[in-house]
Amino acid sequence: MASRLNPYLSFGGDARQAMEFYKEVFGGTLKLNTYGEYGQKDTPDADKIMHAMLETSNGFTLMGADAPPGMELTPGSNFAVSVSGDDDAELRGYWEQLSAGGSVSVPFEKQMWGDVFGMCTDRFGIAWMVDVVQAQS
Repeated sequence: MASRLNPYLSFGGDARQAMEFYKEVFGGTLKLNTYGEYGQKDTPDADKIMHAMLETSNGFTLMGADAPPGMELTPGSNFAVSVSGDDDAELRGYWEQLSAGGSVSVPFEKQMWGDVFGMCTDRFGIAWMVDVVQAQS
């Protein structure tokens, strides 16, 4: 899998509706995962979207999610740039450079879904998500 760079949108509870709308606009295949699927079954957020990915036949990729509880959303700050792939060394290099001189909101480490993932804001104020995708078994 080659690394990919794409926008990642954050929503305040309507990620499913938004991503379904974008699927109507752009076509393609939409995959949705809820917080309940990843260990939060008995919470008020169980049906909210933890991760959505729309991939189109003309090469567009759009990702999004409902913001986790406690994460503030304000207009203009509800997006990040996502870089993901399976080349650990390449992606760690991106992480190290992007986070240097910036601020880390999620440490770059193994997450509950199995990937190594981190979130940071670079020294220019741009939000980044870096994800090393683990092989599916």
